[in-house]
Amino acid sequence: MLKYTYYGHACFLLDDGTHKVLADPFLTGNPKAAIAPDQVQCDYILVSHAHGDHLGDAAAIAKRTGATIVAIPEVIGLCNEQAGTELKAHGMNLGGSVKLPFGKVRMTLALHSSGVAGGIACGFVVQMGGKNVYFAGDTALFHDMKLIGRKDSLDYALLPIGDNYTMGLEDAALAAQWLNAANVIPLHYDTWPVIEQDVKKYQELTEASTRAHVHIVSPGETLELK
Repeated sequence: MLKYTYYGHACFLLDDGTHKVLADPFLTGNPKAAIAPDQVQCDYILVSHAHGDHLGDAAAIAKRTGATIVAIPEVIGLCNEQAGTELKAHGMNLGGSVKLPFGKVRMTLALHSSGVAGGIACGFVVQMGGKNVYFAGDTALFHDMKLIGRKDSLDYALLPIGDNYTMGLEDAALAAQWLNAANVIPLHYDTWPVIEQDVKKYQELTEASTRAHVHIVSPGETLELK
């Protein structure tokens, strides 16, 4: 059984009962954060890029818990600088995949700035608990999302909908269609006024134009991924 817990903005935890995978742990300074950084327990931390609202507390959490950071090398280097020590980490790049104790992680393209010199933004397809979960990270709509959905049959797609910095409602609905995901969970909205969105409208748009069921999860809530 795989559980998804939303901590606010683009931060979430996947828990298969044995392993815990945390993503983009922006908690300190996050007005929507549902947990404090020193309360988080995890074994792995996925970081999509180095903007502060995604890199967040990754270094501090990894240093405290001994979790392994999975990210591009430039982001790992920045985390080591922040921690003042060499953290446990696995460096990857676009198109690469790695088998880990809970399953497999594949790093995918994202169209977005990186937040660190020489770096790139990315997304991840996580195979865990018998599910394929695509975390898009921060991204614009791009046509190769069709290829992501073809390579892996996606049970869940976690998509940004906030507009301004990422896809907005219409583009994120089209992304769900191109990915052919069975389920969609919207992220990266309502944290600040500039990315406020009508999530119910997104649900209506997406469910009217795709096969996906949209799950609206509030910060602090947990959803069993069936």
